Amino acid sequence: MGRSDVTTGRHGAWGLVAVALLVGVHLVRGGADELRAEGPPQPQPLAAAAPDVAGAAGRPAPVSVPDPLPASAPVRVRVPAVRIDAPVTSVGLDADGWIEAPPPEDDRLAGWFTGAVTPGERGTAVVVGHVDTPNGRAVFYDLGALGRGHRVEIARRDGRTAVFAVYGVEVVPKEGFPADRVYGDSGAPELRLITCGGPFTEENGYAGNVVVSARLVEVR
Repeated sequence: MGRSDVTTGRHGAWGLVAVALLVGVHLVRGGADELRAEGPPQPQPLAAAAPDVAGAAGRPAPVSVPDPLPASAPVRVRVPAVRIDAPVTSVGLDADGWIEAPPPEDDRLAGWFTGAVTPGERGTAVVVGHVDTPNGRAVFYDLGALGRGHRVEIARRDGRTAVFAVYGVEVVPKEGFPADRVYGDSGAPELRLITCGGPFTEENGYAGNVVVSARLVEVR
């Protein structure tokens, strides 16, 4: 399949766009030498399988789950546990059919993939960000330090804030990326935060991606 053959709708064919998304997030490989040596936080062993009707990772399902929201683009992402508070821009497919990453010159900017739902809608929304740049750590540098139960707040253009609870954090290798599991529709409003992660080499950059899986638990 060539680059121009990769297409998707808002509830798109994730099997087709998974590689494109990984390439987009992986554009900035390195960061400052001292950060490369130290490396960003890596997730603790924690399964990130999609939750079923009984709830995530064996926990009881919430007593009350918010109804899905109508479409409204995200404008800001906040993750208090790791002090992320960043504006969100829209990213889509470039002229070659690859999903774009946020501009590397703005290391505090996250990107919402417009080929998926907006955060809070039924389905899986995707927000990406760089882990580092040649100048140092970037917006999602600390993403791997998140754990189950941490909150992700997405401020939307309609004035509502969709609040998600993290139920899985993992490093997923680029090779054999489990697109259906990561991006699949569980029947509820879900969110994925994605950045580069795993082992780093000068030749190939980061070997994988940190994937944070979260589910809508509150609307305010």
